[in-house]
Amino acid sequence: MAPPVASPAISPSTLRISQGKQNESMNHEAYLLFPVHLDGTLLDNAKTMQEKKEFFPTITVLEIFRQLCAGLKHMHSFEPPYAHNDVKPGNVLITHRKGQPPLAILMDFGSARPARKDIYSRSEALQLQEWAAEHCSAPFRAPELWDCPSNTKIDERTDIWSLGCTLYAIMYGISPFEYVLGESGGSLQLAILNAQIKWPPGPNPSYPEALHQFIVWMLQPQPAVRPHIDDVIIHVDKLISKFSS
Repeated sequence: MAPPVASPAISPSTLRISQGKQNESMNHEAYLLFPVHLDGTLLDNAKTMQEKKEFFPTITVLEIFRQLCAGLKHMHSFEPPYAHNDVKPGNVLITHRKGQPPLAILMDFGSARPARKDIYSRSEALQLQEWAAEHCSAPFRAPELWDCPSNTKIDERTDIWSLGCTLYAIMYGISPFEYVLGESGGSLQLAILNAQIKWPPGPNPSYPEALHQFIVWMLQPQPAVRPHIDDVIIHVDKLISKFSS
């Protein structure tokens, strides 16, 4: 796994990197010290759990998700705001802790850049789509990055779409739209553009409807009606309070 790029600033839910230099001469050596997360990524854990037909409990789902929200809030609070642009289970490190919820760390900032961009022409829209095709993983990519209007404003809510997809993946092990890849003539792009979500079998008892509604709220095809990260955090905190009691 290639080492992630450090973000401009660090929060507890983003990967920490320590730097140092060997001596004061003209020739310097830089050292990058990375924390070790032996339990792999959320994607690794999801694959293992799928094989065993296991699921995270509702409260664990919410506690993992809450940590990812904290990492994104840090980035969205920059001036100007930054978007991660590739939030997905493969970019979340997990460490299991005895008697505590898993530690979740958002990593890989290679696609991060200022979130807000005004699009004024078809050529600018196509340039954005080409950039997104290279830097944003398809199953987690927001609709406006698949089919960008010629006159629009892009903002950090592209990450909120990816965050909603990631919450679904914490619950079910895959993104909400990958089911179409197994269908004859299925189109991932059309499923995303139309927000065609299907709910697979889950744990018994099943996940509460409140989690499904939470995901649908974040997966609004029109970014203007999608929540901001502060709204998402308020809601997830309410759900944690509700399902931890």
